[in-house]
Amino acid sequence: MTTWHWIRHGPTHQTSFTGWRDVAADLSDEGAVARLADHLPSDAVVISSDLTRSVNTATAIQRSRTRLPHDPALREFHFGSWDGVHFSQVADRHPDLSRDYWETPGDHTPPGGESWDAAAARVAMAVRRIEAAHTGKHIIAVAHFGVILTQVQAVLGLSAHAVLAHKIDPLSVTTLHPESGTAERINHLP
Repeated sequence: MTTWHWIRHGPTHQTSFTGWRDVAADLSDEGAVARLADHLPSDAVVISSDLTRSVNTATAIQRSRTRLPHDPALREFHFGSWDGVHFSQVADRHPDLSRDYWETPGDHTPPGGESWDAAAARVAMAVRRIEAAHTGKHIIAVAHFGVILTQVQAVLGLSAHAVLAHKIDPLSVTTLHPESGTAERINHLP
């Protein structure tokens, strides 16, 4: 059975939408990084999105694990013109769309960005491709809040609205078993 260990990258300290903008992660809490690395299976393969915050987090926890090439399909949601804008400003500029984007996620799309459904489909294709190449393995995937939630949604069969109730902290582990449709843990901080 393939087991996915989804890791949210280290904190970015951003106070605005942060999607495809390439911002660094704060990995200065060496104790938290070490506990995370210790918690994960040593025989796993490691993959990350190609954004710096995920790449650097993956490097910090890799140790002797096999590293796969960074995958742009594991990027955070593409927020388009909302990226880098504070949430309150987005709500002021696009009150109906911003509310619908979070309250009834699905096909609502930020200007120049992608909808929840489009992002979930992008990530699902990547997961199938990665899993096909590493069937029966432990896969550590360092990614982003939205990406991880799409996988919780897919594995547990939740609606997008329901899955948004889950918290996904920086440097947390969400361990999923897609074949059995179960989550061993969600948002675990070792």
